[in-house]
Amino acid sequence: MDRGNANSGERRDRPMTLRRWLKSTSNRTFIVYPVGVILFELAVNGGSLTIAPLGIPLLVWGYAQYHLVGRYRTKLGGGGPGLEVPPDRIVDQGPYRFVRNPMYLGHLIFMLGLAVTFWSLAGLALLAFHVFWFHQRVLRDEARLEARFGQAYVDYKARVKRWIPGVI
Repeated sequence: MDRGNANSGERRDRPMTLRRWLKSTSNRTFIVYPVGVILFELAVNGGSLTIAPLGIPLLVWGYAQYHLVGRYRTKLGGGGPGLEVPPDRIVDQGPYRFVRNPMYLGHLIFMLGLAVTFWSLAGLALLAFHVFWFHQRVLRDEARLEARFGQAYVDYKARVKRWIPGVI
């Protein structure tokens, strides 16, 4: 059974291992990091956890953006999660008409929510690291997409900002 795009044949069934599970950026962002931040905060605060409700909407927004935009991209562009199974088409409508990386942006919004919700320096450090990490990942992704789609992707990059509409 193919787990990627039904037409791609590029991704085959492999047994799920912890290492493979941890390679998933979404598993780390939405499961491992929250558990780690909570455990860290409990450890450094003697079993006490500070919860700032102001951060909860950011958690919800970030996850919802990642999840819903991911479904949208796969439906319109084909391919699979991430670029392991690349898209068949450029998606330049919906959220992709505002920014080129709304799924990655969802990860970062979630991590901001994690730092704010638990008033956590560990969460803030994760966010700071991942701003850099996702930027590097985007540079690699964009090179692959440009090689795959050529001038059409170059034109898309010229029209749509990478991270913040109308800014960067």
